[in-house]
Amino acid sequence: MHSNIIAGKYKGKKIELPSLEVTRSSKSILKGSLFDTLQQDVIDTIFIEGFGGSGSIGLEALSRGAKKAYFCEIDRNSYKILQKNIKNIDPQNSVSIFGDSFVTLPELLNKSSFSGDDVIIYLDPPFDFRDGMEEIYQKAFKMVESFENENIVLVVFEHYSKLQMPENMGNFIFLKTKKFGKSSLSYYTKK
Repeated sequence: MHSNIIAGKYKGKKIELPSLEVTRSSKSILKGSLFDTLQQDVIDTIFIEGFGGSGSIGLEALSRGAKKAYFCEIDRNSYKILQKNIKNIDPQNSVSIFGDSFVTLPELLNKSSFSGDDVIIYLDPPFDFRDGMEEIYQKAFKMVESFENENIVLVVFEHYSKLQMPENMGNFIFLKTKKFGKSSLSYYTKK
């Protein structure tokens, strides 16, 4: 299965998707809305896709002018596909990190100052409708609460629409939610 880069310098380039058992590919309508919302704000930022999957969101950000993209991914098969997509689209400005996002993402943020660059974080935690869905989101909210990095300007959650999102997460405050059927995007900005 494939999706494509929607716009920007890599427009039309194919992105290979992992099997749907592991990751839900972010629907192109949702991806389109995200970047319509971000528009110029993505240019020259550090874009971090916290649960990398195929990398389609971070690679889209690079296509639209982000300076660098980081991807964290724990699933071995998804990680292989992610690396392939990076290699085909923008290896110079992409960094992939293999491991548990709940560990690797805070480590990345703590050890990197990103010297004056704005950071946008995109989180699409993998959930399973059968078990523990709430738990992974609670874990993700706690992780965001722990973020101390001053450079983070926006945290975007892709989540199950029925989920009640918190008003505050540590240094971040709820901005808005956009709904796309079963999935929604919620935006958090620095307090």
